Amino acid sequence: MNNNGLVYDVQDKPKLPRLLVFAMQQVLAVMAATILVPTIIGLPMQIPAALLGAGVGTIVYLLFTRFKSPVFLGSSFAFLGSLGTAVAYGYLGIIVGSIFAGLVYVGIAVVIHFAGTGWVSKLMPPVIIGPTVALIGLSLAGNAMADIVEASASVKNASYNLVGLVCGLVAFFTIVICSTQKKVKMAKLIPFIIGIGAGYAVAAIFTLIGKLAEVDYLMIINFAPLKDNFVDAAGNFKGITAIVNYPDFALIEAVKELTEGKAQIAGAQMLNWGGLAEIAIAFIPVALVVFAEHIADHKNLSSIIGKDLITDPGLERTLLGDGVGSIAGTIFGICPNTTYGESVGCVAITKNASITTIFTAAIMCIVLSFISPLMALLRTIPNCVMGGVCLTLYGFIAVSGLKMFKDLDLSENKNLFVVSETR
Repeated sequence: MNNNGLVYDVQDKPKLPRLLVFAMQQVLAVMAATILVPTIIGLPMQIPAALLGAGVGTIVYLLFTRFKSPVFLGSSFAFLGSLGTAVAYGYLGIIVGSIFAGLVYVGIAVVIHFAGTGWVSKLMPPVIIGPTVALIGLSLAGNAMADIVEASASVKNASYNLVGLVCGLVAFFTIVICSTQKKVKMAKLIPFIIGIGAGYAVAAIFTLIGKLAEVDYLMIINFAPLKDNFVDAAGNFKGITAIVNYPDFALIEAVKELTEGKAQIAGAQMLNWGGLAEIAIAFIPVALVVFAEHIADHKNLSSIIGKDLITDPGLERTLLGDGVGSIAGTIFGICPNTTYGESVGCVAITKNASITTIFTAAIMCIVLSFISPLMALLRTIPNCVMGGVCLTLYGFIAVSGLKMFKDLDLSENKNLFVVSETR
């Protein structure tokens, strides 16, 4: 363990067997939110594309930051409203929207390159960044609490399911115990994999009992994605696509729209000049708000790894990586990306900041998006289990923000008012 308390520092390279396990843990940590975005905007069949885009976007980010910033990029919830506008103009609208958002980041990066970061530090001092990070964690924790009492969305009695709460708490406490015990070092490094496994096992037992007793309330897991992956409605084996299939990412669908002259999303229209202006208005202001989250994430990550990422590799590089990575992630995926608090929380809890782990997780996401059975299996993880996992991650984000208060003098009214009014 180094002076920062990290088991693996940024440039450390775990041995291959451990590396693959650590990378899968990162994938599981960011997966729930990443695949939820296409579902919310009405494109659930694009879940593999969302994972593909997250992997591509993360690699672009790592390249721009010279492999110095250990964070994963995933589908951004901040752009949900904007995506609602873009979806009305098909996949072309989604791509154009991500380009508008990415160019905002690129523009700010250019300004920083010539003007420096002094203005950013004055605009967003710790008294603003600390409460912002804490509020991000606390607001997300509310979402996790909503998930922890839900079974898989497509089963009966999914909402306010107390059996689901039990499964979520099993996952939560397993992660807490693995992270705090000192006897088994490996358990401290992979608490999320163990936690998800424990929660899933308990949920599977309840589901089996529910099926045998014909009690819907106990059926926490929906195994239909696995069945549907292998056979069609007539019960026939789907062939090679049941094993390997390519995601229908935004670029492919946009090309179809251009060649066929019609939108590939039901109810959407082809992009026109009016739609272009509407999408710009929807995306550009949100990108400016996400810029504040970008600063907060990197300040938070800097405190965890003990290195100032705003200075090295530099804010202009992290912004370029985030902006260009978001565009690439949308073109070769489906949603604009952003740096993930879940990834930062995973680094904080496991003390594994290895950039090699993040890079391997990105490659893993790309590979997984083409493997149909694994994609189907991941879709069977119930909401309650992922809610228990996310509760630990979001809690760490909130605490990281509160840690920034330690150097603030809240006896001064100006600091007190800023903190109390940050919401």
